[in-house]
Amino acid sequence: MRLKDIIANLAVSEGLGNTEITDICYDSRKVKKNALFVAIKGFKSDGHQFIEKAFNAGAAVVVGEEERSEENYIRVPDTRKFLATASKRFFGSACDKMKIVGITGTNGKTTTSYLIKQILELRGKKCGLIGTNQILIGEEAIDSERTTPESRELHELFKRMYDGGAEYVVMEVSSHSLELDRVYGITFEVGIFSNLTQDHLDFHETMENYAKAKAKLFTMSKTAAINVDDEYSPIMLKDAKNVVTYSIEKPSNLKAEDIQLRERGIAFKLSFDGDERLIRLAIPGQFSVYNALAAAAGAFCLGLSGEDIEKGLVIARGVKGRLEVVPTLTPYTVIIDYAHTPDGLENVIKAVRGFARGRVITLFGCGGDRDNKKRPIMGSIAERLSDYVIVTSDNPRTEEPSVIMKHIVAGMENKDKYICIEQRREAIDYALSFAKEGDVIILAGKGHETYQIFKEGTIHFDEREVVKECLKKRM
Repeated sequence: MRLKDIIANLAVSEGLGNTEITDICYDSRKVKKNALFVAIKGFKSDGHQFIEKAFNAGAAVVVGEEERSEENYIRVPDTRKFLATASKRFFGSACDKMKIVGITGTNGKTTTSYLIKQILELRGKKCGLIGTNQILIGEEAIDSERTTPESRELHELFKRMYDGGAEYVVMEVSSHSLELDRVYGITFEVGIFSNLTQDHLDFHETMENYAKAKAKLFTMSKTAAINVDDEYSPIMLKDAKNVVTYSIEKPSNLKAEDIQLRERGIAFKLSFDGDERLIRLAIPGQFSVYNALAAAAGAFCLGLSGEDIEKGLVIARGVKGRLEVVPTLTPYTVIIDYAHTPDGLENVIKAVRGFARGRVITLFGCGGDRDNKKRPIMGSIAERLSDYVIVTSDNPRTEEPSVIMKHIVAGMENKDKYICIEQRREAIDYALSFAKEGDVIILAGKGHETYQIFKEGTIHFDEREVVKECLKKRM
């Protein structure tokens, strides 16, 4: 593709404008001959420091925010927005040819995205998925590196999905992606807000900033589905258009009533515009009601009927790493869940408490190099709602696991209710040996992840395998 077709309104010489561009890169290590390199100012490094390296690697044109004298260098005020716009054009503006559903919020994004995908597919619609667990393009599954990819990778994924026949894409939209313009220039058919609880304050610093970042989605969405039970919903509603509200507690367009919480799932009456449906979903917990409501509201915004939603949810199944029961053949139950925020941890423990016949034993840690303010809060929640707590490591990254654990137990008071075991494998082994008939062990924080990140590097760590190995050792 010629440069002038990528950069649109930017003024460049005719010769430079006719330059053939073979790829767009923002990582100088991936630059090949005739690529367009975009210098991004990141948190750990500044792409402008690698401009010479990009030229030497064969970049035909470089775009940056600083003054330079090279003829094939273009200065723009914002390289992140440029990268998003240029990537969209380079990959054929595929996102404009499909209906994009964006889901934002602290918790529930992944499950809601899968529920909507399953509702659409039951109607015979081809649907791609982009999120925390994985990326789905037809039958192909790709591991996710982050909840929402950088704009260049995002638009390449859109093209692959469109070329594969997708009519819809359901994607999780993180606050980072909104703040850092990864989704800049995308028009969402529907934007969905689930909830907002403490997370990512290492990046946003305040809950107000966090909420404002999330609210950007609704300036980019044709329609909006918003949980009005959440205290931050007024911020989301401020700039939202064509809103469908949903709730359990407050007046709303779409409401859940007569809720039944069961060991193997939920049931409730769904009311919307005079249409009433009995909704059943095989995922337990009060938060599953909200996830089902979010999916239903999003589906209504897409023009699907109550019958479509009822049929789609009744056949829907859980997501890997979300209230996932590990087969053990033991008299107790082991559940893996991704809960890594105060609200997420509280939700999963309460859900388990609703069906556990014995004790609830919660094992968790907190990620390193992330919001450390939530650590004592999570410790307090786990102690208050569990019968016993095992504090361990999660992904400590560059931090010392022992320091993270100290932050967690700072929020705990009863030393008889918890134990600290730094090595997560040892902690899981201890939990399995500690459990009795009827107990439920919650392994929280890792969920779908099959690794642990330490300052020395990343190791393979799949809790399903660890549970199996620990139990086998006792046989």
